[in-house]
Amino acid sequence: MQVIDKNTDGLAREFNVVIPATSIEQRVVSRLTEVGRTVNMPGFRPGKVPMKLLRTRFGQSVRGEILENTINESTQAALAEKALKPAMQPKVELVTFEEGKDLEFSVKLEVLPEITGADFENIELNRPVSPVTDEEMDRSVADFLKSRRTTETVTESRAAKEGDAVVVDFVGSIDGVEFEGGKAKDATIEIGSGSYIPGFEDQLKGAKAGDSVTVKVTFPEDYGSKDLAGKAAEFKVDVKELKEFKVPELNDELATQLGDTSAQSLKDRLRAFIQQNHDQASRLRIKRQLLDKLAEGHTFPVPNGMVDVEFDAIWRQMDQVMKSGQLDPEDAGKSEDELKAEYRSIAERRVRLGLLLSDIGQKNGVQVSQDDLGRAMTQEAMRYPGQEQAVFEFYQKNPQALESLRAPIFEEKVVDFIFTKAKITDQEVSLEELLTDPDDEETAGVSKDEKPKKKKAKAKKTEE
Repeated sequence: MQVIDKNTDGLAREFNVVIPATSIEQRVVSRLTEVGRTVNMPGFRPGKVPMKLLRTRFGQSVRGEILENTINESTQAALAEKALKPAMQPKVELVTFEEGKDLEFSVKLEVLPEITGADFENIELNRPVSPVTDEEMDRSVADFLKSRRTTETVTESRAAKEGDAVVVDFVGSIDGVEFEGGKAKDATIEIGSGSYIPGFEDQLKGAKAGDSVTVKVTFPEDYGSKDLAGKAAEFKVDVKELKEFKVPELNDELATQLGDTSAQSLKDRLRAFIQQNHDQASRLRIKRQLLDKLAEGHTFPVPNGMVDVEFDAIWRQMDQVMKSGQLDPEDAGKSEDELKAEYRSIAERRVRLGLLLSDIGQKNGVQVSQDDLGRAMTQEAMRYPGQEQAVFEFYQKNPQALESLRAPIFEEKVVDFIFTKAKITDQEVSLEELLTDPDDEETAGVSKDEKPKKKKAKAKKTEE
């Protein structure tokens, strides 16, 4: 095998590989001999078929097989010989492959950049911490009890008021014509919940069981159905039943029903759950600081191919947002080229951070254990009740899907490793301060890598 360097430009590499014709011929003959040992051909016993006949019958397919295997093996050997670490799958193009001539093919690739070690001990981070206050506990207990409330039918003849629920039948019409989706039977409406069109619930105040009420409302301009948006409608509502809500008390009896030992134990568990949410928000904030500092301190080149893949993923999302008319106003005046340049810069940053975290993890022995993957698969399986076994089998049979679980776990472990080395100062803050981004209130707890998805694309915010 001969390796001929063709081009070196930054992270890009190109070389040709030449395999002597004699080597290819030996492989072809060897493979045809293997085929001849088992093939059944009229007039010949297995293993006795002449090579000439085997070439005529199987030569083309065998040469194709040898070509594929030789290229794969030779490419890997050339990469090992040159100590190259491909960033992505190399691009291989056939130069010559004719019978009796040398096999020659070109290999184009980008290599992973050399990354210098980060000085973790000089990284200084401020971690916002927010203990659960008694006031927040009171609100949370009230919300928790409200979520377990029940309803009782009001037997006395009284008018419906704020906080009551009414069971109704209603039929809606616009200009006297009923419209699709405007009819319901035995619908339960909580007055004051804001669940219906503005003004609908208010007009049910004062109604009694057995009353018929005409409700007149106007659909909001941004209503989900374009056929109804901004239009005035009239609903004929028959009030069938009046109900009031009963909120349980937080006592030992309720706690026992919920599998706890006492009311205090239940409150302690609720406080721990709330604190866990605070701590998760705190982690997002300090992780953002860390990623920003790492990005500012490392400017190594990144493979264009990896940036292309990341950019394409971002732009597909952005393209959907533009088509749906939900583009952020500050971007509405920008040209497509300007937006693409901005998002490509973001894609480059993401790739650089990904490579940096991967390098840190590898150099410091960070690993994802089978137990880590098992827990991640269990969490995913729990999202599909009744199909848990199918989810487990899917991940076990699909290495790519399993890698999609491994990657974020690995990243979090690397971040945890850096936290053990960095200088971290805890700073107590209020819950409002914890949830408010110091630079942009819209993107609280989100790193610069995630900001475009929230701020510009209006997409669902994802945790880093």
